[in-house]
Amino acid sequence: MIKKTLYFGNPAYLSLRNGQLVIKLPEVERNGSLPEAIKQQTDVTRPIEDIGVVVLDHKQITITSGALETLLENNCAVITCDSKSMPVGLMLPLCGNTTQNERFRKQLEASLPLKKQMWQQTIQTKIRNQAQILAQCTGEKAKCMFVWANNVRSGDPDNLEARAAAYYWKTMFADVDGFTRDRDGLPPNNLLNYGYAILRAVVARGLVSSGLLPTLGIHHHNRYNAYCLADDIMEPYRPYVDRLVYSLFKEKGENVIMDKAVKTVLLTIPTLDVHIGGKRSPLMVAVGQTTASLYKCFAGELRRIQYPEED
Repeated sequence: MIKKTLYFGNPAYLSLRNGQLVIKLPEVERNGSLPEAIKQQTDVTRPIEDIGVVVLDHKQITITSGALETLLENNCAVITCDSKSMPVGLMLPLCGNTTQNERFRKQLEASLPLKKQMWQQTIQTKIRNQAQILAQCTGEKAKCMFVWANNVRSGDPDNLEARAAAYYWKTMFADVDGFTRDRDGLPPNNLLNYGYAILRAVVARGLVSSGLLPTLGIHHHNRYNAYCLADDIMEPYRPYVDRLVYSLFKEKGENVIMDKAVKTVLLTIPTLDVHIGGKRSPLMVAVGQTTASLYKCFAGELRRIQYPEED
């Protein structure tokens, strides 16, 4: 079952009652012009086991320790946002699998050649997905990208990922003068940042569910990054976010801002359809398949990570 994403962008009080997340909206309760029947409807409950991601995007949100504890016990990712409404923090459960100790050891014992081979698979799939989605969005048949994907060697020592990215971004947003993919760059970089933050949370949640440490990457190894493995495994999923951002960019124009309507669309990322294992699945479900296969690679049960591949 696909888990729900809950977004809170106004003052709210979140608590726990009978295993349910209770949501109260104080602004509505204080509004004297509203009928009492409507005010009573502001006390809403949601089954916590149905929630996969919670986004807290307002300084006047209060969440009780009991609610937070139960969310984490049910492997929910909790995202907090800064004053610019950009995701700034991510909370995950410390224990997400019954055999976590054994799985940690398998991950820690992975050899360098194995990690390089898995990174090769990751980048090959990412570049192919970029090429397919570039064709869908712009009509550009990027045959060179398929060549680069096929030429990626173990560990990608030739950095074909960067070569493909330079071509991809230049072509994807060719209408934006001087566009480069940069965290602090021109729109739609702001939309990409937000979308990737949601994707990162979904992938980190999947890794914890599979009993893996999101910190220990197969390629990324920044000492200050607590989610190196999540950043590795999300790479082939990024193009799906790019396609969603592209559609928003075409609809809203070059000066697109991060308003409520745009956030509402970006928060559908966990439910996007992707093609994995010969069938269509919601992105969040596909991530679970990917992280489960990643553990099997660490354990020597599989030789390839199962990633989505765009038709």
